[in-house]
Amino acid sequence: MPGGTFNLIFMSEYKIKAGITHGDINGIGYETIIKTFLDPRMVELFTPVIYGSAKVAGVYKKYIPESDALSFNLIRTASEANAKRVNLITCIDDNVKVDVGQATLFGGQCAAAALSAATKDLREGAIDVLVTSPINKATVQGRDFSFTGHTEYLAAQFEESEPLMMMVSDTMRVGLVTIHLPLAEVAGQITTEMILRKLRALKRSLVRDFGIVEPRIAVLALNPHAGDEGLLGKEEIDIIRPALVSAADERILAFGPFAADGFFGSGGYTKYDAVLAMYHDQGLAPFKALSGETGVNFTAGLSIVRTSPAHGVAYNIAGQGIANESSLRAALYLATDIWRNRRIYEKITANPLKKAVFDRNGKDESIKDLPEPAGE
Repeated sequence: MPGGTFNLIFMSEYKIKAGITHGDINGIGYETIIKTFLDPRMVELFTPVIYGSAKVAGVYKKYIPESDALSFNLIRTASEANAKRVNLITCIDDNVKVDVGQATLFGGQCAAAALSAATKDLREGAIDVLVTSPINKATVQGRDFSFTGHTEYLAAQFEESEPLMMMVSDTMRVGLVTIHLPLAEVAGQITTEMILRKLRALKRSLVRDFGIVEPRIAVLALNPHAGDEGLLGKEEIDIIRPALVSAADERILAFGPFAADGFFGSGGYTKYDAVLAMYHDQGLAPFKALSGETGVNFTAGLSIVRTSPAHGVAYNIAGQGIANESSLRAALYLATDIWRNRRIYEKITANPLKKAVFDRNGKDESIKDLPEPAGE
């Protein structure tokens, strides 16, 4: 991808605590978790803390023949986590009923309970990052969750007004102007100021979270053929182009608007550090088609780090032992990378004119105040 990155020179010795929610207990969440941690090398990279149920995990272990090699370290709080084990905090009643492959209200309640517990620990600093397994947005609705997705929920929990849903893979990064809206409402929600806010958030994330010094952002049109100069819609002329002009005034390198079909079909996305799409499926459909099994959903624009696999609950394959864990692995890798990138960015931008201070032994004293990971 285009764009330079700053050198990652610190943090390699820190063991990050990664909270992982089990998601919908009737979907493929546990199968991807089990498969991920069957590889013992994963716990060398971070300390996993799963928010869920040992009983439910046991139900899904029987679908994966080699799962006997994995045992969970049952703990009551994240502070008890063993850095060399796969830790699990029980968040739901042991009398849980699992309906594999079925959408149930109880399955949604269990997902909400795990998310609530993990969010509380994230807020209190007991874990460093949060990786969420998929939920069913219909069944999860209730007292603890009344939002259209994780992105909106976390923005409310941490009282932040400008979350940015971003899809990330090795080949592209796609941010969204509107997120979980009916298509009929999209055009009415898009404004010049809204696009400009998303561009600011996207640039900030690319610099702070991904280490890209001068990111180039491609902005998609709303209408087919970018509106054909007003013949197929005037949003490009009246809303999107003015946003790009204002972005240029703020030294944001944003280009477009590009017709989405030609942009992705011709490989235009390879020339930019990120793409800003106007609505959910405009960005996610090509992203998932081109990124395969390794895509990750990242909530940018928040003070905390949260990622998620790019797939859904996948009831249709739950309990068959065939779920692919690649996206969960990628989500864990990305969460830990972003956590480190943010600490480095905060350090190198705190006082750019300050010279490193060395003690008598020649040790760099300027990094002593680097924040410690949770629980360390």
